[in-house]
Amino acid sequence: MNVSTFSTPLRALFAQRHDGVPAKVRPYDVSLILLALSLLSIGLIIVTSASMPVAARLFDNPFYFAIRHGIYIVLAIGASLTVMQIPMQWWRMSNAWLLLLGLGLLIAVLVVGRSVNGSTRWLAIGPITIQAAEPAKLFFFCYLAGYLVRRYEEVTENIKGFLKPLVVFFAFAVLLLMQPDLGTVVVMLCTTIGLLFLAGAKLWQFFGLAFTGGLAVTFLIMFEEYRMKRITSFLDPWADPFGSGYQLTQSLMAYGRGNVFGQGLGNSLQKLEYLPEAHTDFIMAILAEELGFAGVATVLVLMLCIVLKAMKMGSKALQHDRPFDAYLAYSIGIWFSFQTAVNVGASAGILPTKGLTFPLLSYGGSSLIIMAAAVGLLVRIDFEMRVEGIQAIDKSSKASRSSKSKTQAKSAGSAGKKKVSSVLDDVAYAVVDGAEDGNDINENREAASNVRGDAHV
Repeated sequence: MNVSTFSTPLRALFAQRHDGVPAKVRPYDVSLILLALSLLSIGLIIVTSASMPVAARLFDNPFYFAIRHGIYIVLAIGASLTVMQIPMQWWRMSNAWLLLLGLGLLIAVLVVGRSVNGSTRWLAIGPITIQAAEPAKLFFFCYLAGYLVRRYEEVTENIKGFLKPLVVFFAFAVLLLMQPDLGTVVVMLCTTIGLLFLAGAKLWQFFGLAFTGGLAVTFLIMFEEYRMKRITSFLDPWADPFGSGYQLTQSLMAYGRGNVFGQGLGNSLQKLEYLPEAHTDFIMAILAEELGFAGVATVLVLMLCIVLKAMKMGSKALQHDRPFDAYLAYSIGIWFSFQTAVNVGASAGILPTKGLTFPLLSYGGSSLIIMAAAVGLLVRIDFEMRVEGIQAIDKSSKASRSSKSKTQAKSAGSAGKKKVSSVLDDVAYAVVDGAEDGNDINENREAASNVRGDAHV
């Protein structure tokens, strides 16, 4: 997009469209970017505070994780800026290839992946470690948005079109459960159900899919001992406070000590290696202890604003006949909201313990970069709708200006014709008057000659 597109004349046109109110045209949603940057900044502060004790013990450098997290933030911003430069048309045309790339990453992590704490979720490419499930989620949502655009009538009218994307989801779920990573499967399932519902699937299909998915997750929990322990410890963590319920009880202590305004930044006790994974999955517990209810509410409001903007953006894209952009914005909004709910709910004892990061806040390079890229997609969707509207205004104004110039030309031509005709009339009148004057002179001359003749006689 040419920079001149957003020059002063277009801003004036934008202001004219809004009843002459002065408006400064921006090609992007500044508030969305500020919300994301606010979460990134708060995350850097809290991760630094929560990780200092464990970083000092493991690496003899209290800022080890803080430095890494700062590098991740820079990479995340770079990824977001890169995504902003890619037209949505490319995502629409490439969603099938992105789906295959996501499947390839999940297969590769099972073959050559790195295992940490009994889970094989990371691909090591030189010094870079990638959690394959994070890009796979985004690529699957891109595919799902593209499928709903291509097969909208099938999805809303018959069961075959409704089940096709679920087969693809099932393939993703099997690969993720082999890692194992049930949390990502649940997030993808809930996002898929929500997106199909927003796309217009029938209610019985929606409730059937929700019931089947819930039943499948229940069986997966029941047939794995460590998952059952998480459920039992969630139901009564104080029954075994130094065993299966240890992490949750320490997290609840952090929430309890936080009160309304917290103990103050850096004054957490639970981060002194009482609470495991304090700077990753349980970052909200440390934030609650240090900043209290006010800090937790602030962070949740920031995330709520991002989610609402994503959902509003999806609705606006549908009005602009951009269904792919709408479904992708919807999926990002559902994804962010559900993952936030799981992270906060697990640390507060509302939901079973599950290792999911808080979007744009928790420590973790892959999650941070992919979430920032998703925000970049939202900015790009909004950007293209704004540019489309401004170009429409510009075209209409050009058309009105051209019609006005044609009208002026016609009026000038008619005025010129009138002037010419008036000049010709003046000339004609002058000729007629001259002729009449000549006749009068001749008559006077004849009368004078007659008088002279009579006098001579």
